[in-house]
Amino acid sequence: MTVPPRLTKTLTTAFAALLLFAGSLTAQGKEAFTEARFEALQAEGALVLVNVHADWCPTCKAQQEVLSAFPENNPNTELFILTVDFDKQKDWVRHFGAPSQSTLILFKGEERVWFSVGETREAEIFTQITTAAAGAR
Repeated sequence: MTVPPRLTKTLTTAFAALLLFAGSLTAQGKEAFTEARFEALQAEGALVLVNVHADWCPTCKAQQEVLSAFPENNPNTELFILTVDFDKQKDWVRHFGAPSQSTLILFKGEERVWFSVGETREAEIFTQITTAAAGAR
């Protein structure tokens, strides 16, 4: 089957737009924590929320609901969420000093700007993130 050149150009344009859109989702979405990704984001001066999470944790579930709402309510804030698996990444749990699951640690570049355990209030989480994004503390 031969694809007409006009259709090929349309599909190529649509695919390029999809890739750009997917890139913006990563900035607002959650990713599994890796040391390489964390260090790269820090080197860029990015706003990174390290989320120490356990699937079985009800507080973590409440935090996820808040964090999922953040991009919709703050579309101009570029936030990267790296999720540390509390049960499988114990070295990183210790590295970040997380006393338990449901720990949130916010970094702006290499500077830690917020540390919280068990926080689920949307207003508090959003305030901490937007304040750090604006450069104030």
